[in-house]
Amino acid sequence: MAGAYDDRDGKIWMDGQLVEWRDANVHILTHAMHYASSVFEGERCYNGKIFKSVEHSERLIKSGKLLDMEIPYTIEEIEKAKYDVLKANGWDDAYVRVIAYRGAGEDMGVASNKNPVRMAVAAWEWGAYYGDAKMKGAKLDIAKWKRPSPETIPTAAKAAGLYMICTMSKHAAEAKGCSDALFMDYRGYVAEATGANIFFVKDGEVHTPDPDAILNGITRQTVIEMLEAKGIKVNVRRIMPEELEGFEQCWLTGTAAEVTPVGQIGDYTFEVGTLTREIAEDYEKLVRA
Repeated sequence: MAGAYDDRDGKIWMDGQLVEWRDANVHILTHAMHYASSVFEGERCYNGKIFKSVEHSERLIKSGKLLDMEIPYTIEEIEKAKYDVLKANGWDDAYVRVIAYRGAGEDMGVASNKNPVRMAVAAWEWGAYYGDAKMKGAKLDIAKWKRPSPETIPTAAKAAGLYMICTMSKHAAEAKGCSDALFMDYRGYVAEATGANIFFVKDGEVHTPDPDAILNGITRQTVIEMLEAKGIKVNVRRIMPEELEGFEQCWLTGTAAEVTPVGQIGDYTFEVGTLTREIAEDYEKLVRA
């Protein structure tokens, strides 16, 4: 499948019904379009099975609650919707996007209690998020923006509004010939990339930022479990930017990113080393098991 995302053949699930792809529209006064009142999940289906599917559905419900937005579907109903979309489109390997949002209703100011919460599920065939960087290592810019404090916005929610600085930072990175950008958080600690968590290797141990101001990714948690099962020490801690110079290897994790090696961040370079390749290969085996 190729072409603009609003002009394709296929089916999308919207509020309990499978509709034609080109008919999956919302009104211009949908609250989410004006006030970013939406939460979403990105998931991958491998060989007919969505990896960590229930965990993603659970997080969607949690994200909605964090935004004071009760999603009117159960975990079981969300799971069925996802697999109905895959079946309707005939896909065994695909990326799945579930989104819940405040629709159009009686409210059109900041408040939206009178507006219904709606949900949609789409899917599409999607290859490696960073292209050939999965083999040779991605190149990252350092973003000028910082991830916000949990006191300013629910950073544990996978919410649309949190991604605006990601879009701007990725645009700036691509203009410099980079694949992505690395954020620091509001305190100046290393945080994450625009849509992926980050890991570093030094002296046989792994280091990854404490997710106290970023999304604790499901792929991130999976990779930590894999590393610990291999007997590798994982240090979850606050990382200062100047420490980048001393790290030997680096990789990104995320549903879209999967496990992607990083070869450069700003002026710092990293080896696409043995552990990075092992984890990437082990993750690929796990999701297709």
